[in-house]
Amino acid sequence: MRCFLLLTCLALSPWNFVSSAEKPNIIIVYTDDQGSVDAHCYGSEDLATPNIDRLAETGVRFTQMYAPSAICSASRAGLLTGQLPARAGVPANVSSAKGNSGMPTEKVTIAELLKSGGYATGHIGKWHLGYTPETMPNAQGFDYSYGHMGGCIDNYSHFFYWNGPNRHDLWRNGTEIWEDGVYFGDSMVRELKGFIDKEKEGPFFVYWAINWPHYPLQGTAKWREHYKDLPHPRDKYAAFMSSTDDLLGELLDHLEESGIRENTVVLFQSDHGHSVEERTFGGGGSAGPYRGHKGNLFEGGIRVPSVISWPAGNLPQGEVRDQMVTGMDWFPTFAEMAGVEIADDHVLDGKSILPVLKKGDAASPHEKFYWRLGGNPANAKWVVRDGDWKLLGNVAENVRPEGVKELSKEDRKLFLVNLKDDVGETTNVASEHPDQVKAMLEFRKKMEADMEGDK
Repeated sequence: MRCFLLLTCLALSPWNFVSSAEKPNIIIVYTDDQGSVDAHCYGSEDLATPNIDRLAETGVRFTQMYAPSAICSASRAGLLTGQLPARAGVPANVSSAKGNSGMPTEKVTIAELLKSGGYATGHIGKWHLGYTPETMPNAQGFDYSYGHMGGCIDNYSHFFYWNGPNRHDLWRNGTEIWEDGVYFGDSMVRELKGFIDKEKEGPFFVYWAINWPHYPLQGTAKWREHYKDLPHPRDKYAAFMSSTDDLLGELLDHLEESGIRENTVVLFQSDHGHSVEERTFGGGGSAGPYRGHKGNLFEGGIRVPSVISWPAGNLPQGEVRDQMVTGMDWFPTFAEMAGVEIADDHVLDGKSILPVLKKGDAASPHEKFYWRLGGNPANAKWVVRDGDWKLLGNVAENVRPEGVKELSKEDRKLFLVNLKDDVGETTNVASEHPDQVKAMLEFRKKMEADMEGDK
């Protein structure tokens, strides 16, 4: 049952908004296939990302933000519902073909939640959570929607080329539209500004799912020239990453020019790690000191860039948080910011991270956490975090860092690491800590039983 109660009083919380005019606008900027350290403020020395850096200077930057999953659809389901993707009904990628359903319609999205609290809601960019009328954005809580329903499109023709026959994929509010030759980055900014201008009296919520730097790597001419001396394929990825940064800059400039930047929460985050697929020339993105990439659960697959800013004296500025937090935590966090109560029957795996945002010494809300990538628990990839300990099961990778040995048969079954001692996940110490492995396996069993019982 999709019912929510608007809180009239949050007496025990500092987030006590009396009128809708005081509620913050909320914008999620969710990039696609951005590497774990691919921003200047994350230590990248070859990337120009002045607007991500600008956001970090006016907000809080996380060093241990974990994506809900290492692939696109599952990560988005976790973000929008606050649930583990498997619990949300999207343990793997959703088909990009028209007529295929995706996230179950009974799942409550953050758009539905905020809409119940008086927010106008908009979706811009990528969806990838269903391609039927009942599973497309307008039926999942969004008043307005513009973008593509599948996993990726060419940024000029707006066709999906992954599988034939080639399919056009550009929609506004459930109706197919044609904008041949219009650069998708420009049209996303156009639609975003239009929605903000219409709803600037607030409060509004925007889920801007930028389908960049996901392939095809089609950066602007300015940045292709800028990076022409970088090696392939970093040059192409870098051009697209800085083009993405330009889009963020256009958003921030527009908020400032509209006089609403102070009371607008802007979250910038990647959906998972960088791609090493053939369509991105086998790489281009960077996981820095971490092992892994899109599609696996090593750190490089799920530890992502994440910066949040709310300048109106509500969040610290220019600070860093090292606590372990997850993309599923934004659902309850934004609910608390907006003063909207979550229904008792909405099972959450995420927890509000407002205490972490406010105070650098606050504890992580998660002593333990669990990820599963794949529909069948028996052969799905999975991870348990227990403090600094991390246990991976059904382990796989396509590309490994230079100098790191190939996974053995035993490594592929269970791989234990203490991230405090080995953040690069180079050495499996499972055989040396059987009690720790046993405890983490028990936690996984408990979580799987809990999700099975929630069906």
